[in-house]
Amino acid sequence: METTQTTPNIPIIFEDNHLLVIDKPAGVLSQEDHTGDPDVLNLCKQYIKEKYKKPGNVYLGLVHRLDRPVSGVMVLAKTSKAASRLSYQIRKRTINKTYWALVKGQAPVYGELVHFLEKDNRSNTVKAYESPKRNAKESRLKFITIKMNANFSVIEVDLITGRPHQIRVQFAKEGHPLWGDHKYGDPQETKGKDIALRAVKLELEHPTLKELMTFKAPKPTGKPWNMFEY
Repeated sequence: METTQTTPNIPIIFEDNHLLVIDKPAGVLSQEDHTGDPDVLNLCKQYIKEKYKKPGNVYLGLVHRLDRPVSGVMVLAKTSKAASRLSYQIRKRTINKTYWALVKGQAPVYGELVHFLEKDNRSNTVKAYESPKRNAKESRLKFITIKMNANFSVIEVDLITGRPHQIRVQFAKEGHPLWGDHKYGDPQETKGKDIALRAVKLELEHPTLKELMTFKAPKPTGKPWNMFEY
């Protein structure tokens, strides 16, 4: 399903009584934090409140997140039943998430990465280890390389586990940091750039219809993606 309509802030890909699927803009928080900056959850609650003229508080369940600098497909639950059933799918890893990333260097044609990731909540950073470590969680992804030139590669990533900063830190560990990622790449080289990571597809079972549904966001355009043709 492709994007069909737009709110003033958040493009809507799909909506029914149970689901709200959006194309999250880069730079927008998934959930509010200490900064007080705009976030997806409150913007979408405001959208529902205004569109349906709902009095009082609006229920909207945040069942997964995208990092602030990441754009693309994100699903929210409009009912507690939908939130519970989507959360169950996430725990069982039956929701399939596909990303596009632009990484430094010439990546392998395809592969699978397995690391053990440990998050430091104080610094909001993640470390990757090649062998098991206490408090580190096993993290897996598969990828194929779509385009490549002398300096960069566009990769399509199927996320098997969903860990914080997973794609960013795993590819940095392999020597292929994402374009614009100052946290896991070279801070001087990436200064002032937006991270080149986009969630392009999400597959899930509808929480009430029990049908497999696929939601897609438009392929990334503009700098730096425009160095390649698709």
